[in-house]
Amino acid sequence: MVRTLVLIVSLALGLISSGQAEAEIAKKQFGAMKAPAQLPPAPFGSYAKGCLAGGEQLPETGPTWQAMRLSRNRNWGHPDTIDFLEDLSAFAATQPGWKGLYIGDISQPRGGPMLTGHASHQMGLDADIWMLPPNRLDLNRKEREEISSISMRRANGAYVNSDWTRQHHEIIKAAASDPRVARIFVFPGAKVQMCKDEKGGRAWLRKVRPWYGHHYHFHVRLNCPDGARGCQDQDAIPAGDGCKDAEKWVHDILNPPPPRKPDPNAPKPKPKRELTLADLPKQCTNVLRSR
Repeated sequence: MVRTLVLIVSLALGLISSGQAEAEIAKKQFGAMKAPAQLPPAPFGSYAKGCLAGGEQLPETGPTWQAMRLSRNRNWGHPDTIDFLEDLSAFAATQPGWKGLYIGDISQPRGGPMLTGHASHQMGLDADIWMLPPNRLDLNRKEREEISSISMRRANGAYVNSDWTRQHHEIIKAAASDPRVARIFVFPGAKVQMCKDEKGGRAWLRKVRPWYGHHYHFHVRLNCPDGARGCQDQDAIPAGDGCKDAEKWVHDILNPPPPRKPDPNAPKPKPKRELTLADLPKQCTNVLRSR
């Protein structure tokens, strides 16, 4: 915190250059890392303010998966995450019309803030899984850059569309039923549909959380691994299956409040400050500097 304040004050007083300040921005430093830190596997910090030691790379292609958008170099994660994705993809391959899974972003080689996109995915414990059912697992690198997933939403996310299948339900159910998983983020209409369709045990539904976007992919977040002292879990999920909460999201989508008139006297919002290395757990300095 002190280092961050010194940086801001020094920049304002002209004691350091904007180039020096740019070098302190964490996403620039972590985004430049092409390989993992050669340290024992460990997540440090929180999902949106952390880093990853000893990251493991998800192989570009496996028997039941393919990693997508390889140019981003974001197919790195904690070993627990890699194991989970391999297990879930094997289950997905048992579903009619699915050969496995297309895996989107996990984390950078050393985690940390990303140059573009996500605010989370910083500890190697988050993974995006495409909604597109894979009908082939031999895509080349160029094809993986050009192919797109498909959207499952209708009416701005209030409902699923005709591409939603029971297989999507079962794959998300399998993920949520895994004890390694803390949460799954998906658009509200999908959660409501799963609540309607599930006729068996409903405990797993609690982990499926409605959230903005998340209609081209669903986002799986794992718990901090056992013994990971530097890793901070999110707050516990509220009790219950969460179906009423999802219905409220849908109600608000379909019945948006009237727009508020802008207040000419309201202060202008301050631009969001970029995270610096000083904002991250102290272990992240070692992760960044390790060979």
